[in-house]
Amino acid sequence: MKDIKGQFWNDDDSEGDNESEEFLYGVQGSCAADLYRHPQLDADIEAVKEIYSENSVSIREYGTIDDVDIDLHINISFLDEEVSTAWKVLRTEPIVLRLRFSLSQYLDGPEPSIEVFQPSNKEGFGLGLQLKKILGMFTSQQWKHLSNDFLKTQQEKRHSWFKASGTIKKFRAGLSIFSPIPKSPSFPIIQDSMLKGKLGVPELRVGRLMNRSISCTMKNPKVEVFGYPPSPQAGLLCPQHVGLPPPARTSPLVSGHCKNIPTLEYGFLVQIMKYAEQRIPTLNEYCVVCDEQHVFQNGSMLKPAVCTRELCVFSFYTLGVMSGAAEEVATGAEVVDLLVAMCRAALESPRKSIIFEPYPSVVDPTDPKTLAFNPKKKNYERLQKALDSVMSIREMTQGSYLEIKKQMDKLDPLAHPLLQWIISSNRSHIVKLPLSRQLKFMHTSHQFLLLSSPPAKEARFRTAKKLYGSTFAFHGSHIENWHSILRNGLVNASYTKLQLHGAAYGKGIYLSPISSISFGYSGMGKGQHRMPSKDELVQRYNRMNTIPQTRSIQSRFLQSRNLNCIALCEVITSKDLQKHGNIWVCPVSDHVCTRFFFVYEDGQVGDANINTQDPKIQKEIMRVIGTQVYTN
Repeated sequence: MKDIKGQFWNDDDSEGDNESEEFLYGVQGSCAADLYRHPQLDADIEAVKEIYSENSVSIREYGTIDDVDIDLHINISFLDEEVSTAWKVLRTEPIVLRLRFSLSQYLDGPEPSIEVFQPSNKEGFGLGLQLKKILGMFTSQQWKHLSNDFLKTQQEKRHSWFKASGTIKKFRAGLSIFSPIPKSPSFPIIQDSMLKGKLGVPELRVGRLMNRSISCTMKNPKVEVFGYPPSPQAGLLCPQHVGLPPPARTSPLVSGHCKNIPTLEYGFLVQIMKYAEQRIPTLNEYCVVCDEQHVFQNGSMLKPAVCTRELCVFSFYTLGVMSGAAEEVATGAEVVDLLVAMCRAALESPRKSIIFEPYPSVVDPTDPKTLAFNPKKKNYERLQKALDSVMSIREMTQGSYLEIKKQMDKLDPLAHPLLQWIISSNRSHIVKLPLSRQLKFMHTSHQFLLLSSPPAKEARFRTAKKLYGSTFAFHGSHIENWHSILRNGLVNASYTKLQLHGAAYGKGIYLSPISSISFGYSGMGKGQHRMPSKDELVQRYNRMNTIPQTRSIQSRFLQSRNLNCIALCEVITSKDLQKHGNIWVCPVSDHVCTRFFFVYEDGQVGDANINTQDPKIQKEIMRVIGTQVYTN
């Protein structure tokens, strides 16, 4: 195949036999040489190469057919490794946007079709469905006013800034006509390499979770190079608004800093790449169906998800995003087991009317237009019946999943849809930790990596950490509360209906460096809310560890419904953190992030004497975090 300069190249990302395709591409390239290719298409491709790199765009021509595929490669290496795992994307491989245009008409032709994929990530790439929907909406809106003539005008204006007779002063003056460069700590200052004709996109370094880089958290990012226009309130002109007809100015997409429409001065291909770049880091903040911001109590969680609006719930089942629980059961059965246990604990609690939030939104399999479980018409008894019919996860890992589903449907037709909701509504990233990555001093084999903070919160946490530092502390909460925490976030419950133990030391999230104190807050068993003393915890710990174990301590699944749990969090050590002896209160929810989660059965607890401020304990925590969990 030929590129725009007539040089042959191979499409390494295509499926099929490479040798035969290389021959086919060569034939297609020679045939396409006789076809008219619109010069604006060539100009836009050159602009992509100029701003990004030669490898950021590739083309495929179809011989005598007046079609051309443009592949735009979006670099997502800025995503943290754990975030990319939760989103099921490969951060080491670009996301490809494939747009099909008319070769001869380009922007004057029909609206391009869009495909979004990762070449090595063909399974479970739900993020691609969401991004395809977003970019389709964006393209449809922009196509109403796009034309080759308008783009040509903008392109000529840009090229005039780079003429040999121009000066740096003239170049800067040309840019400042539209808007100045805002001072922003989130992006590096534009380097001199940009002034040499190469507009370099800043290199977003990949850090560990504790030092994560996020590309789209600022409300006033750079305008000229990145193409994000300022808010209308700023009263500044931007290239996008110069000479455009009214529809572009009133576009509904211009709402929220990550929905700002990038400038068109570098062409439509650059514009759509910039829009994709600014949307990708915050996909979790918007519903996968309606693309409106989530309406959760505590904002977005880590994973991209459907919102709670009824219409979106109905549509969600038809998008293929939630195709079934089989993949989750196969890859994270212990996590599914835990999610079901948390749901059961919340449902069986006498406080269920308060803490069982969110209530499931499940479409009736016999009537797709009706919600079998509806938050507006809560039926806890029917929900309990369906949950009782959810078969043991241990049984699901044996034999055909389709056969297990059939058995579940026979017991209760709502059991499987409820299981799907339990899995898909979890907004956190939970992974069962192998023995090599577990904290031995916690004395339980049920240890999980638990990340529930969205990238934007992690970015704010990182900034605060650089200023004030951080440490680790335990957070104890009854198992019945975690159904809500995993879906709404770790919130400040003081002086609200969610408060259980009182707020003797003021409003905030309660933590402690001492394990015994947080174990007390965890409830120590179903329905028991009295805080045991440290002596009682020590006695229980000693007793449980002298009783001969009738089952393996390394049991893969939870064996009991009598569970308690404790989280290990990282907390910012700023002046906002109030320390009352070994009871700490953090009134700023952004200053607390969950890191680990530990589950205990039948009243068993870990060592009540653990102190996270002990150098040996800190060293062990940092060993697991620094070298095992969050590697670069």
